[in-house]
Amino acid sequence: MRSIPADFDAATVAAIDERLDLVVRDERVAMPLAIESGSRAWGFASPDSDYDCRFLYVRRRRDYLALWPHRDVIETPLDGLLDVNGWDVAKALRLLVKGNAVVIE
Repeated sequence: MRSIPADFDAATVAAIDERLDLVVRDERVAMPLAIESGSRAWGFASPDSDYDCRFLYVRRRRDYLALWPHRDVIETPLDGLLDVNGWDVAKALRLLVKGNAVVIE
């Protein structure tokens, strides 16, 4: 399912899609969920608001079985317009169980 608000700039949506595609390719992960977070998600963006994209990802099985685990976050460079970061689904579930409200946002 994909739902994009009409007021989102098409070029920006394409840039977000490209950034997410790069994460999937470079990190070798599956990405079951990506959402807009922050001021735009809450409906009070200012003219200079960036786009805060948050995602959950799942690594390959062998990555979870490795002796030296990967980090449980993926952070991409901030560029003034895009703020795109994600959590491993296991991290998100651990935080959710502890009552972390950021996961629900």
